Amino acid sequence: MEKIVIITGGSKGLGHGIAEVYHKNGYRVISISRTILKKEYAVEQYQCDLRNLQETEKTFSEIFSHLNSSNTSVLTLFNNAGSLGTVNTLDNISAENISSTIEINLIAPLVVSSLFIKFTKGWDCKKRIINISSGAAINPYGSWAMYCSSKAGLDMLTKVTAKEQKKIKNGVKITSIYPGVVDTQMQEEVRNTPKENFKSVKRFIDFYEKGELSSPNQVAEQIYQLDVSGKLKNGKIIDVRNYK
Repeated sequence: MEKIVIITGGSKGLGHGIAEVYHKNGYRVISISRTILKKEYAVEQYQCDLRNLQETEKTFSEIFSHLNSSNTSVLTLFNNAGSLGTVNTLDNISAENISSTIEINLIAPLVVSSLFIKFTKGWDCKKRIINISSGAAINPYGSWAMYCSSKAGLDMLTKVTAKEQKKIKNGVKITSIYPGVVDTQMQEEVRNTPKENFKSVKRFIDFYEKGELSSPNQVAEQIYQLDVSGKLKNGKIIDVRNYK
C-alpha cells in the first residue's frame, strides 16, 4: 500500500523540505510547481502555474490518472505554494500584483482543495489537506496586505472545509499550520525590502542576524512528526513553535 503526498511549491523553500522529509520516510511524493528541478531525488514533478486554472485542472487530472485508490493507504495534499507579493502600502501596489498574489495564495488553494476532494470521493484511505499558513493570518503587518489577507482566508478555508467534510463518511481532514520564521527565499526578500516600504524590516533582519530562523528541513520534520503522531486535528490551526 502506498503513502502519497501531493505538494504545491515543492521545488524550493519549505515545500522542498517537506518533499524531502516525506520522501525519506517512504512516501511517494508528487510536486507541483512552476520550476522543475533537474537531478532531483525520486520525486514526481509536474510543472504548472497554479494561477492558470485550466492548467491546474489538467495537471490534477493527469496526476490522479496515475494513482490507484485500492493501493493507497494515506493521501495528503499540502497547499504550500505562496508569494509575499509586492511589499508596500496598499495604495502603492498595482492591481495586477494584488490579483496575482491573491491568485497564488488563496484562489489556488481553494481550487486545488476542491479538486482533491472531488478526485478522492469514495476513496477509503486516510485523506488529509495541510495548508501552510502563517502567523500573519492573525498578526497584521503594515505593507503585507495581500499576504496577511490571503493567509487569513486560508485559515477560514480550513475551518469551513473541516465543517463540511466531517459530515461525510471518511471525509477529508484539513489543518492549517503556522511554520514560524523559516530561512527561505521569501525571508531574504523581506530583509531586502527598503525600510520606507516596510516599517518592520529590522525585526526580520534581527531574526536572521541572531540565528533565530529555522531551516526548511527542521520545520518539515516537525510537520511530519505532528502528522504521523495524529496531532493535526481536523479544522484546527497549529503553530509548530508550540510543539518544540
